Amino acid sequence: MNGTLLAVVLSLFSAVAYAAAAVAQERLAFRASGTGVLRLLTRGAWWWSVVLNASAAALHVAALKFGPLTLVQPLGALTLVAAVPLGARAAGRRVGAVEWRGTALTLIGLGALLVTASGPEPDDLLSLPEALAVAGATAALIGVLCRPGARPGLRHATASGFASGVASALTQTVTVAATDRSEPVLGAEVLVVALLVAAFATGGLLLAQTAYRGGLGAPLAVVTLANPVAAAVIGLSLLGERLQGGAAGLLLTAAGALLASSGVVTLSRSAPEPSAADGGRPVAAVPDPEAGPAFHELPLLPPQTTPASQRLTAR
Repeated sequence: MNGTLLAVVLSLFSAVAYAAAAVAQERLAFRASGTGVLRLLTRGAWWWSVVLNASAAALHVAALKFGPLTLVQPLGALTLVAAVPLGARAAGRRVGAVEWRGTALTLIGLGALLVTASGPEPDDLLSLPEALAVAGATAALIGVLCRPGARPGLRHATASGFASGVASALTQTVTVAATDRSEPVLGAEVLVVALLVAAFATGGLLLAQTAYRGGLGAPLAVVTLANPVAAAVIGLSLLGERLQGGAAGLLLTAAGALLASSGVVTLSRSAPEPSAADGGRPVAAVPDPEAGPAFHELPLLPPQTTPASQRLTAR
């Protein structure tokens, strides 16, 4: 199995695991609203969602070892696609026409991106100065986006997507370096980059929490789209990644990105309304995917601030 195919398969399994964890966490959040942290630790469903999240993150990291950022990161949108049937089944309903349309657009767009973004297994690394420069520039951009002002949800969602995308790019550097037998696994540079991964992953999670407080739809789409954009910029400008097909490939990439973006926006707006049979609580809806090691929000927020379905990002 070549590297590209293996990266796609790993990304698919990662997306399914993230989607299943998001649906499980969402339903647990509203069934156990007001429950303290210690009570949650005694619930098997909570630990099951933690295992799913950890497995999904591990699969995503493995995918970054075998595929370029320009391929792996857009595949994070598959979490939205996988969540459609899983959420519908958990809620005891059928998949709606809007959800089918969003799924089709997303899959067609990602299919086009697979043609142009496929490439050899990554072997180039961010040097420590490059990693620090990327981290500094991203931190400065996040600071600008998080300044007080109008539409904080969308600005925080953009910042979350950028943080998650950068975390995934740095994760790829750590993964490739750790599997390169010519260098020490725990060298000083690898440890510094690993600390940056932890910082941006945590930042992406916290920013997503604040972004989703005013509603899920638009911020979810922004996070999902900003994540691969940030990773692709790093991959194309610093890691030597290239799109296939020349001018025709660029046109196909643009068309695929447009279709996938339309699908993501459609899916992010397709969350079903609470049903009377469900006691007025939101039923399982579409989560935000992963980007990177992706992180899902734990169901610890009070019901008035907990979105219908969430992922706290990092790619």
